[in-house]
Amino acid sequence: MHDSPIINLGGFRLDLSAVLMLTVTCVIVFVLARLAVRKLSVENPSKLQNFMEWVVEFVHGLIASAMDLKKGKGYVSLGLTLILFIFIANLLGLPFAFVTEAHHTEYVFGLPLESTEHLAEGEHSHINWWKSPTADISVTTGLALMVFVIIHVQGLRLNRKHYLKHYVEPFAIFLPINIVENIAKPVALAIRLYANIFAGEVLIYAILKAGWLGIPFLAAWQGFSIFVGALQAFIFTILTMVYIAQASVHEEH
Repeated sequence: MHDSPIINLGGFRLDLSAVLMLTVTCVIVFVLARLAVRKLSVENPSKLQNFMEWVVEFVHGLIASAMDLKKGKGYVSLGLTLILFIFIANLLGLPFAFVTEAHHTEYVFGLPLESTEHLAEGEHSHINWWKSPTADISVTTGLALMVFVIIHVQGLRLNRKHYLKHYVEPFAIFLPINIVENIAKPVALAIRLYANIFAGEVLIYAILKAGWLGIPFLAAWQGFSIFVGALQAFIFTILTMVYIAQASVHEEH
């Protein structure tokens, strides 16, 4: 496997490829959304407008499956952002990789790359600058923590009594179990997304090692990876809506 371009910034290990790919993902999502709404038309909508309207309707359906749409309308923008961002992020590592080879210590912003600091004579490091950002556990952890904060803030803000009460249901002795359950949710979100995308990129690397013989398998796997990327974006988004509904929406029985 290739090395990541990591620098030490004030005691923090910063993966420059993750920062780069997150920026690229944000730009693509923004440009896609901007182009889709640039020339809105009821009579003659563009293909991109039709696609974006379909995505919005799809997100409406996701939210409606988790909670009353009247209560969930405020989460449409969140769901739309999540599903587009994660889907595009999942696919960025599929078309190609940008790898550089270092034979001595390389510097970025005046700071050395960790993988090149201790190269001996004749040694080299292959540095991968282009990958799916969701193939980095720190990125998926950040997404999961963001969702975790939203869930509990909304629970306390909109449904405080029942949100706090659920920690001691059905009996107070279940408090530790309910706390662990809530902590496990973002952990599962982060690991599931990371593991699926990272495993896909590892398999692509293994297929490429086979040379020309691996081309048919590479084409088939990349096609399947598009499906996996879409599926993981869907799972992350629908689970986010379900968790928000569980915390913030109380249905009287």
